[in-house]
Amino acid sequence: MRILGIDPGTAICGYGVVDIFGNKLSVVNYGAVLTDKDLDPAQRLLILHEELSKIIEIYKPEIMAVEELFFNKNARTVMTVSQARGVILLTGEKNGLLVREYTPIQVKLAVVGYGRATKEQVTLMVQRLLNIKEKPKPDDVADALAVAICAAHSAVSNYWQKK
Repeated sequence: MRILGIDPGTAICGYGVVDIFGNKLSVVNYGAVLTDKDLDPAQRLLILHEELSKIIEIYKPEIMAVEELFFNKNARTVMTVSQARGVILLTGEKNGLLVREYTPIQVKLAVVGYGRATKEQVTLMVQRLLNIKEKPKPDDVADALAVAICAAHSAVSNYWQKK
């Protein structure tokens, strides 16, 4: 089974593609979709949709796992990330993927075993679980891989149910 993990954002949207065979995880590819801050918001969202659609076309995941938005005191950030999440969810659905969402606490529990783990702990476990030698950069990429791992653990525990 192939999973596309997404850490939503407008400026930086991390993604990670992970395969799961039984209980073994294997990284396929990872990176980030970047948009220029000087572009209009609608243009940035269109780029996000187009680039994620290309990633889906190339890697053909069955599942898209997206990190849910956590509370943020900056309302402007919440709005832009919410817009990005909407585009991401729509892109997954439009491409026929099973779309699932996970809270940051669920992701940390699945990857580290502790819901209040630090970003550094999550990144270190992502590297270990996926046998990645260098730290994935930017941090959004490590987060996306962590979301994919969380989805993989859910798949192993028979959490998935088709629509």
